[in-house]
Order: sequence, then C-alpha cells, then structure tokens
Amino acid sequence: MSAAFVLYVCGIIVPYLRHRPTWPGDPTLFQWHFFVPCRDEELVIGDTIRYLRTRFSAAHVWVIDDHSDDRTLEVVLRMQGPPHRRDPRLHVVERRRPHARTGKSDALNAAYRALRAWAGRHADAGNTIVVVVDADGRPAGNCMYVCTAAHLFGDPSVGAVQIDVRMGNRGTAPRTENKLRRTLGRTLVRMQDLEFRTAIAAIQMSRGHTGTIAMGGNGQFTRLSALDSIAGPRRRPWRGSLLEDFELGVHLLTAGWKTGFTIDTHVDQEGLYSMRRFLAQRTRWSQGTMQCARYARRIWRSPNLSTFGAAEMLYYLAQPWMQLLGSLVYPIPFVLLALQTMDEPAAVWAWFSGGAWKYMLVYGIAGLLPFLIWGPVYRKHCEPRSGPLRGIVYGLGYACYIYMFYITVWRAAFRLVRRRNGWAKTRRNTERPNSKVVALDR
Repeated sequence: MSAAFVLYVCGIIVPYLRHRPTWPGDPTLFQWHFFVPCRDEELVIGDTIRYLRTRFSAAHVWVIDDHSDDRTLEVVLRMQGPPHRRDPRLHVVERRRPHARTGKSDALNAAYRALRAWAGRHADAGNTIVVVVDADGRPAGNCMYVCTAAHLFGDPSVGAVQIDVRMGNRGTAPRTENKLRRTLGRTLVRMQDLEFRTAIAAIQMSRGHTGTIAMGGNGQFTRLSALDSIAGPRRRPWRGSLLEDFELGVHLLTAGWKTGFTIDTHVDQEGLYSMRRFLAQRTRWSQGTMQCARYARRIWRSPNLSTFGAAEMLYYLAQPWMQLLGSLVYPIPFVLLALQTMDEPAAVWAWFSGGAWKYMLVYGIAGLLPFLIWGPVYRKHCEPRSGPLRGIVYGLGYACYIYMFYITVWRAAFRLVRRRNGWAKTRRNTERPNSKVVALDR
C-alpha cells in the first residue's frame, strides 16, 4: 500500500510541475453573480463587499444572511444604500428561523432561487456564471479572464470551474503574547496553504485526465444552466451534505457536464490559527465525505463517467474509511514488535542488527516521502525567496500535519454513528471563543 501511494504521488506531481499558464478568455461575454453566504460575519462582510464591488464592478453580489445573531444584516443593508439610491448590483437574501441556519446548502439554494426570480425565464443561463465566495474570500482580479479561457467556460460543455485556494494570512501569526501559540498558529496556517496550493492542486490537475475534477466551497464557478439542469422540481442544486461542494460536483458530472480546474488564478481565504477550530472544520469535511458515500452506486452506473473516472471518485469516497482501517492496521506490527521486545529483547536486537533495520528504514521512507516531497515543491513554486532548508522543514511539518486527519476521521465517524449531522459554522480567527455557534441537526 505504501509503495502504491508513492507511485500515485509521483504520478500526480508531474503534471503539476509541468504546468504552463493558458491563454485567457473574454469575461464580457458572460454575466457574473457572486454568492456570499453569511452567518455572523459582521467582522469581515463589509470589507468583502467593498472588495467585490470595486474589483468586479460589472458583477452582481448576492449576500445571503442566514439569520445572523450579530450585525451582519445591518452592515449589508447599510452598504446597499437607501431605497432611492440603492446599489442595483448588491442584493440581499434574508433567511429567518426556523428555515434559516440549516446549512450552507440551504443558504445557497435560497440565493439560487432569488437569482432565478430576479433574472426571469428568458435569462441567458448558458452565459451566466455563479461564483460562490466565502464571507472572507478575495478572488484574484484576473479570475474572470482565466475562467473564460477556451478550455474552461469557453467550452460550452464545461459546467463548473474550481480555482486555486490560498491562505491570505500565510506567514502571519495570531495576535497573542504567548510565543508558542504564535508559532503554532503561524505553522498551522502555513500547512493549510501548502496543502491547498500543492497537494490538492496536483490532485485536481490529475483529475483532469479522468474527467472528475471536484468543486470546492470557496472560489467555485458554476454555469447557471448547469445549476438549472440538476436543481430538480424543488429547485435545489445543492443537496444538503456537509461537503456540499463535492456533492455538487457529483451531480454535475453524472448529469453529463464537464468540470475544470486552474491554478492560473486563485481565491484568498483565512487560514485557521486555532487547532480546535481546525479540527472541527476538518471533522465536518470528513463527515461530509462519508455522507457522500450514498452516491457510490450513482457514480458507478453513470454513463457520463468513464470507468477510470468512476474509480477515481469512488477512491476519494473510500479515503475516510481507509484511514479508519489504516489507523487500526498500521500500528499492529509495532505493537507486536514492542511485545516481542519485552519478552525476548536479545532476539529482537539480533534480528534488528542483522539487517531488519534496512527494511524498517525503507518502510519509514515510503511512509513519509509522499508527504515530505511537497515541502520542497511548495518552497520552489510558492515561496521561491526562502532557502532549500526551509522546504525540508515545510515537508516535515506537512507530514505531521497530515497525521492529524486520523483524529478528524474518527471524530467524524463517531458523529455519524450518533447521527449528529448538523452543520456548524467555523468561527473566524477574530471571533471570541465564547461566541455562539449553533449546529442544527436535520
């Protein structure tokens, strides 16, 4: 298994290293609508609206207030302006309990229905692009040009495009007097940036060969006609999974649409300094992947997916379960070795010094190399001003970072068994620990 994984990493890293920027398209041929779901985002939503309305002045911005407990709605309404001078390109979708705070999917569906009602029946859905951006998201200024390239939305068969994700606060530390906490927070954000910009980007690029590029929750561009085709009679393109972005991609791909990915542009988001908040976020993602296992039969039977493509998607859905199994199986040899050492230490030492150390060294390298290699790659492509030694440090940090997912996958499994399927918003770094966070179970 370790050898196969090393070969897999080698296979996905080559296209990433050989990538060359593509020729941009013409964004004026399309209409653009940004969906910004908000729940208690008073601290960031104002700056985000100003950024989107300034940088993309021809686009419409739809802010979905999911019954925030803070002043989010007040901030948005104030920026919209008075009735006689209202910004015609800034729209507010208000949701109220008990129908609000039931998950990101429901919030996005509400915005989709509002957009459909606003646009009317005769809207040019094929040339209308919906962009999902987090409340702290900052899409790069060239994103529209890149996403309309000939192989992306320039191709009418492409229903959605995912752009690269970066941590806007990479290299910065949390505001605290505790030096250890500052160091750990800065390192955690750096590892999140490394993960998205190298490993995840390389996986997405390799999926271009299988036709199974997945969507992300931030920087997600989707053609309105593609959303219409999967919305169904209830007008719900997003179906309620805790991993609503991947779920959307499943429905688009099985409906016959192509999906695209590009690292020629990006969206900045806020990386998490807090380990507790990070683990909560990744637990939700792992649980969402487990929930999407219900689409396994649909994926395998879809005539719009190749056998290779279906196998790749099923492999992704199996990863949390493989991690659960691996966390039980991989320690067994070490436990047996420890017991044997306690029983017959001389025999174990003779075995180890007689050549077994070579095999253990190879085993350790095979287990760490697929993660260590991303450190130098990240250093060269994303932080070229830093020295080679920094790349090795990044790789070692990333190897430790990856093993935290064994914690989140078990937490996700326990939540699944206990039927705790509620969607809880990840708190921003600037939010206080005692801020109210509500997770409603469906």
